[in-house]
Amino acid sequence: MKLKRLSIGSMAAVLFFGSCGGSTEQNTEESNMTETAATIPLEDFFKNPERSSYQISPEGTHYSYLANWEDRKNIHVQNIETGETKRVTSQNDRDIAGYFWANNNTLVFMRDDGGDENWYLVATDIESGEERELTKMEGVRSQIIDDLEDMPNEMIVGLNKRNPQIFDPYRLNLETGELTMIAENPGNITGWMTDHDGKLRIAITTDGVNTSLMHRATEKDAWETVITTNFKESLSPNFFTFDNKHLYATSNIGRDKSAAVIFNLESGEEEEVLYENDMNDVNGLSYSRKDKKLLSASYTADKAKRHFFDPEAKKTYERIQEELDGYEVAISSATRDEERYIVRTYSDRSLGAYYLYDKGSDKLEKLADVSPWIDENQMATMKPIQYTSRDGLTIHGYLTLPKGMENAKNLPLVVNVHGGPWARDYWGFNPEVQFLANRGYAVLQMNFRGSTTYGKAFWEASFDQWGLSMQEDVQDGAQWLIEQGIADPERIAIYGGSYGGYATLQGLVKDPEFYACGVDYVGVSNLFTFMNGIPPYWKPYLEMMHEMVGDPNNPEDSARMAATSPALNADKITSPLFIAQGANDPRVVKSESDQMVEAMKARGVEVEYMVKDNEGHGFRNQENKFDFYRAMESFLATHIGAKDEVQEEAV
Repeated sequence: MKLKRLSIGSMAAVLFFGSCGGSTEQNTEESNMTETAATIPLEDFFKNPERSSYQISPEGTHYSYLANWEDRKNIHVQNIETGETKRVTSQNDRDIAGYFWANNNTLVFMRDDGGDENWYLVATDIESGEERELTKMEGVRSQIIDDLEDMPNEMIVGLNKRNPQIFDPYRLNLETGELTMIAENPGNITGWMTDHDGKLRIAITTDGVNTSLMHRATEKDAWETVITTNFKESLSPNFFTFDNKHLYATSNIGRDKSAAVIFNLESGEEEEVLYENDMNDVNGLSYSRKDKKLLSASYTADKAKRHFFDPEAKKTYERIQEELDGYEVAISSATRDEERYIVRTYSDRSLGAYYLYDKGSDKLEKLADVSPWIDENQMATMKPIQYTSRDGLTIHGYLTLPKGMENAKNLPLVVNVHGGPWARDYWGFNPEVQFLANRGYAVLQMNFRGSTTYGKAFWEASFDQWGLSMQEDVQDGAQWLIEQGIADPERIAIYGGSYGGYATLQGLVKDPEFYACGVDYVGVSNLFTFMNGIPPYWKPYLEMMHEMVGDPNNPEDSARMAATSPALNADKITSPLFIAQGANDPRVVKSESDQMVEAMKARGVEVEYMVKDNEGHGFRNQENKFDFYRAMESFLATHIGAKDEVQEEAV
């Protein structure tokens, strides 16, 4: 099974990291009879999983996984028949970010240096463990365009070595490391896609606000424009139809919610709507490479959902789900013949486990728990909620209350704002949320306007609203919990990373009396300097950013951006602040945090500042995560109350 996606017309999450009225079940009693959880060591939440990212080899002879070696995630391989296990990579300065089987003997992984996000590819031989750097070049970032499953010694990659703003496609020989350019980017192509034969036949161009889908019948033909849309409308090719003539895609052209469609490359129009959902965008499609048939469409409501096109695929999924009742399941890897699968389980209280499923024998074998030291019975429940913003929008989110304190009143609250901002929060195990709940805090996550999967209108409602209605959605959620009696109005903290860090700073500026303290993690502080500091490969999207966030050259926009840039309004902040930053962050550069700290210190307002020299946009190295969350724990305990104080209220 395979899933591909190439987004056309809309921008992915920019920063990465996505009241009144509402509904959630609450009891009027002060407490229930459930025991509160014991205090769990901080490291248990944030240390690397024991084993993760299981994948099965193409021929099904081995499976691989990431496990710690010298406190870094490295690839290990196990022979399924003999049980022999060996480590095949030796990375000791950075975790491996991701990997895949290139062929039955070779694994390819991706990493960067110090968080600079100049990703490069490294190949390793499963027998010898020899590592070969394939695309490491100074200042160059690599993209994977197609792993070419049917060409085991080749893949197609995108590299910005000729021009840091654009990516040219290259055919990469995994044995020799030879790179051959197969097309030259004229400067406006932001995406490439191949057909089922590995031929480069789709290109996506942008002028900053308008996006075109280009097509060619063969690699010898000239590119022709098929359709052009404004970025507010999205046509996202997932993969070619199995005759390589047209596209399976998701599209919101002419509708609010993205639907799964067949897009005709000759007419430039939708040929058929395959599936649509009234409440949420369809966000992906899967297919059988072996049988050449469409399997399912995926979308996210409160939880991840699937719509099956293929009865056999549905039967297989339901059979696995039956065996693993009580957990969500996902198929993460399959053999080339699609007879063996790696299955992952998860829930809101567990990182789950990995299983090997043999379709022929209908046998499910457990491989490993992801984090066996986590006792799910000690974890808190993440409950989907919704409330109404002050201007009448329905805002969805999740509320996590400390275990055993589900009916307690006046809890200290951490408002956890997601990054992006054009992303969203999801239901499932979140180590940050569980850590905070274990320390006695209620945790609110909300998908404020602009969050993805809720349709075009909800997304567009965020345009020009950084620090304004987007910020009000955040506060409205906290206010709703106060009105429910759940949150103590004197003990509200706000925390987030990336855009969430910006929202933290802006929350302290906009509503200085509402929040008792804030934690800003790699957040934007100045909208003007942020736009000037974006990485070169974001430059094609700058005009789009101007329309979505604001244009510094437009007097009206400039005035609004000045009013909603926390660093320029630091005189309004009265609450304590903790800031954490990676020195090598290419998205939100260190100067964003520096200027905020300087502005706060100049006013004599308390600010703690943590900088990690070997990190980028978020901390990846385990020891740095420990330092950050240990400092956060102390900061929150000082300003909104330690766990012991909270427990007393629930008695």
